[in-house]
Order: sequence, then C-alpha cells, then structure tokens
Amino acid sequence: MTDRNSIRFGVMFGYWQAQPPANFVEVAQEAERLGFHSAWTAEAWGSDAFTPLTWIAAHTTSLKLGTSIVQISARTPASTAMHALTLDHLSKGRLQLGLGVSGPQVVEGWYGQPFAKPLSRTREYIDIIRQVMKREQPVQNDGPHYPLPYHGEGAWGMGKPLKPITHPLRADLPIYLGAEGPKNVALAAEVCDGWIPLWYTPYREEVYADSLTHAPDDFDIVQGVSVNVTDDLESAFDAMRPMLGFYVGGMGAKDRNFHKELMARMGYPDEAQKIQDAFLDGRRAEAIAAVPNAFIDEIALIGPRERIRDRMQAWRESRVTTMLLHSQDPEQLKQVAEVVMD
Repeated sequence: MTDRNSIRFGVMFGYWQAQPPANFVEVAQEAERLGFHSAWTAEAWGSDAFTPLTWIAAHTTSLKLGTSIVQISARTPASTAMHALTLDHLSKGRLQLGLGVSGPQVVEGWYGQPFAKPLSRTREYIDIIRQVMKREQPVQNDGPHYPLPYHGEGAWGMGKPLKPITHPLRADLPIYLGAEGPKNVALAAEVCDGWIPLWYTPYREEVYADSLTHAPDDFDIVQGVSVNVTDDLESAFDAMRPMLGFYVGGMGAKDRNFHKELMARMGYPDEAQKIQDAFLDGRRAEAIAAVPNAFIDEIALIGPRERIRDRMQAWRESRVTTMLLHSQDPEQLKQVAEVVMD
C-alpha cells in the first residue's frame, strides 16, 4: 500500500448512456490541469471502454488511462491484450487495464457466453494477457476456458502458438480486477496490481481484510466515490437511492445477486433483503425508499464543504489509494476537487 493519508485522484467517466457525453474530453483536460492522476472509462452493453479512452489519450499528455472495467466475455484474452498493447503504445505507457466478469445477465444475454466458473475463467484470462505482454515465448494455455491453440470441436488442427507481432511497450502493464465477492477480491490481491471495488466503506475495512491478506505493499485500490457538495443531505441521499436500489434489488436473480450479497457483508443484511423483496415484487418505489441513509453516507461524500472535508479523513486513513470522482462538467470537477483535494 501507499502511505496512509496519501491518496491519488482520478476522474471516472463510466459508460455512455443514450448518447455520447458532449464534453468528456474537456473534463479530462481539466482533470489533468488540476493534477489528477488518471481518467477511467467503462463498458456495459453499449459503448466500449477502449475507444473513448483512446480519444482522451490523444488530447492529454500525463493522465494515466484506466478501464473500469473491460468485460472479459466481450473479447478473447488475446484480443484484449492486443487492444491494451496498442493503446499503451499510443499513450506512451499510460494504460491501466481494469478487467471484470460482469454478471450473468450481461454475459449470457448480451455476449452469448456461459457465466460458469468466473473465478477460474478470470485467472486464465489474466495469465494469457501476462504472457502476451511479456512476449517471452509463444502464448499457450491448456484451458479449459481459453485453450491456445484451440483443438476443440470444429478445429482444423492447424493452430500453433504465436507471439504478438508488435512488441508490447511494457511487459509489466498494470492489471486491475473489478471484484465484489471475497474469492474474487483475493484473486485480485494474488495476481493483479490493483483492485476496483464496486462499493467500499472506510468505516468497515474488516469486510475486506481477509481477502487482502496477500496483497503486495504497492497494491492499488481504486474506488469511485460520489461527491455532492450540498446543505440538503436528504435530497442528496434521495438522488443516489434509485441506482443503489436497482443494483441491490434488480441486478441479479433472487438467489444470486452479487450486489445484494456485498451490501449484506458491509453490515446491512436486513436492509438488502428488504430492498430485493420489494423490487422483485414489483414495488420499486418501496425498494428505492428502503436504501438506508447510513449506507449511502458510508460509500459517498455528501454534505457541506466542511462535512465532506471531515469525512475525507476516513478515506485518507483507509486502504484506498486512488479515489475516482464522477463529473460531467469541467467547472463541476473543479469545484469538487477544491473540496476533496484540499
């Protein structure tokens, strides 16, 4: 870990909604001017993560460029490695590759891939990318998820191990894992350079302690935090409730919802169950209303400037090393930065 009280800041763009954001390049440029460390993009089932990041790379010079996250079912590991080595060259070594499995609804419904055994799939995926980046020998993998060369059903039997034609700029390209479950977080600590949580609370770090036992000293924990500078706390909490209620109540099956399970581990099992029950019963307004203020307050920074500055101390003393701030406007980013970076 970096020294406690030392925290870097990045700007998180997420994935596009119905239309591309009008000024994300200007926001990235303002982040660079303000001394931010990095800019991060995401993907779901619309815009991809790499293309906007390449556009940002072309209009900045020092910002690290992170994916939070690239979904492993969207591309073969070799394809992701090709994207990564290309963007790393174009940006002169600024890429930070964040990977994640997503959920079964997206994996099976959008990508048409089986969701089974996400942990072992992820381990194989990362190993293949590491092989490509090191370029020490032709890439091989015995599988079972990503066999290289492929000799399964339909194979012509002509495949052979290959090295990338293009020499990667960095053999040690930083790889991050977006993870929620304890075993996935432990895998990040074992084989990755950093971890991207969905939600993190600096007030209950024991939730993650066992999974991070084997994390190296320089392990980077990258956490997105919503910041709302306001005197109206209740309205700010209300603004965050719909998204959290949807994640906990509707993003998953009744018997397997990773977000609900995470909220329960974070100390809110009864509330998580109430949210899911209401959501699946069609009572969405009730599910949203059931998201407790206390939970929101632990994972976000809300309130007047002095309250946010006071609560920032807990984050500075936590294991989080990079805090990602959300902003759609350069001036808004500047105002938020003045509060949290002070």
